[in-house]
Amino acid sequence: MVDKATQLLDDYGIADLTMRRLARELNVTPGALYWHFADKQELLGAVADRILTPALAEVVADWQGRITAICGQLRDALLSHTDGAELVSASFAAGRSTAATELLARLTDAAASAGVAPAHAGLAARTVVYYVLGFTADEQSRLQWDAAGAALSDGQSVLGDDDPGVRFAFGVRLLIDGIAARQPQRL
Repeated sequence: MVDKATQLLDDYGIADLTMRRLARELNVTPGALYWHFADKQELLGAVADRILTPALAEVVADWQGRITAICGQLRDALLSHTDGAELVSASFAAGRSTAATELLARLTDAAASAGVAPAHAGLAARTVVYYVLGFTADEQSRLQWDAAGAALSDGQSVLGDDDPGVRFAFGVRLLIDGIAARQPQRL
């Protein structure tokens, strides 16, 4: 069921991933889906977990390396599915994704390892997650516009000549530098 829902997401996007369409594809009544999922949000949380599975690979590195790797894995996982960032963002905001919760815990641990006070390590982790989700949602939107042939008034591609990977890495580095600045001063 989650596999079919993920396929529908990839084929049609989040706007057309409905319980009715999923039921039709599975050849069951819509009511039958509610035997497995209490509501659409629970189903979307399961799809978010499926999308995020590759991002849960263990990373053994210092705190900076862990944040960098987790951000890269998260971005790659989101980009691998149509509207992946939008779906995971909604599931994360609703607290419906256990995989997102696990990634947040790993980022919180990395921030704490950097010396960020316990009261702020979770906030630092959320800031990192919000950056990756926002950047990737923007990147997916731009890719969709570019694929549709949209052009800016000067004839440039919506994506322009710059590399989104380079822009993403710059933002991650900026966040890591900010986290490093929160470290207690050592004598």
